[in-house]
Amino acid sequence: MSTPVPRRRLGTTGPETSVLSLGSWHTYDRMDFADAVAMVRYAVDAGIDLFDVAVYGMPGHPPVFTDVLFSAIVRAAGLARDDYLLSAKLWLEGYPERPLRAQLTHALFRAGVDRADVAVLGDIRREVDLRRLAADLAELEREGLVGCWGVNNWSAAAVRTIGEHARAEGSPGPQVAQLKYSPCRRSIADGEPFAALFAEGLSLQASDVLEGGILAGNTSPSRQIGRDPGNVRGRVHDAAKGIAELAGDLGVSPAQLCVAFALTHPSVATVLFGASSLAQLQDNIAALDLLERVGPDRLRALLAPFWVDRDAVDPEGP
Repeated sequence: MSTPVPRRRLGTTGPETSVLSLGSWHTYDRMDFADAVAMVRYAVDAGIDLFDVAVYGMPGHPPVFTDVLFSAIVRAAGLARDDYLLSAKLWLEGYPERPLRAQLTHALFRAGVDRADVAVLGDIRREVDLRRLAADLAELEREGLVGCWGVNNWSAAAVRTIGEHARAEGSPGPQVAQLKYSPCRRSIADGEPFAALFAEGLSLQASDVLEGGILAGNTSPSRQIGRDPGNVRGRVHDAAKGIAELAGDLGVSPAQLCVAFALTHPSVATVLFGASSLAQLQDNIAALDLLERVGPDRLRALLAPFWVDRDAVDPEGP
């Protein structure tokens, strides 16, 4: 890697963070512990300091321990708490019966930390009292349990509404929107509703940039993949072939190409990806060299033919 990992601010009041962030969904629990320690240590030494340790365990499914493993990994890697930023997920399925405070306290206990630098609210799947939610988040901010917060796959209208409620409570409101963003899924993050929010200072955290590994060449991923807005995953599989050919022409891996593409969005603060080996992490970091060499405008032009959710997904979002 020759290009240093740049840093950008989350929103207008969030922390400065690396433009690459490392997720933990089905990663550390598939790795040898020593390998995971070496990978996380390498990431921090390379300049990556934002780690998403959300837990995606579901009732009736086997328990997951990626967040608990992360707490052991950072200790074994010799990292102090100030060496990294931690992003946690807060889920709305059981809210308000299960308060945000209880969720957060449990998540921090499992991760072995006393605060979340970023808290990201999960998808809205049913009616939620956004005014109450904003008040609860403002209280967690005032107590220092949350540094800033954002949302995952919300509609632009819902983001704007909770922002208004939050500011009435003395909170800066959401600082980041975590949205699916890849050469294939662009309609929401590139659409006008979110463009207006980005212009007001909201940042984008690009997620699912490899479509669960499909765009990196893994046509039959063994782990769970996120939701499929627009039901276009079959077209994503088809696009992956062309993306791989383009990557070969550029002398890079398909993963590098997709990560570099996500970095071309003008409002992206950080690109979130998972890695289950040091080699995979190093390959993804090399996307910075590709972006420097080819340039954002040319990358977007080269990948324009693979935008498969155009007209299949409402830019307003879920």
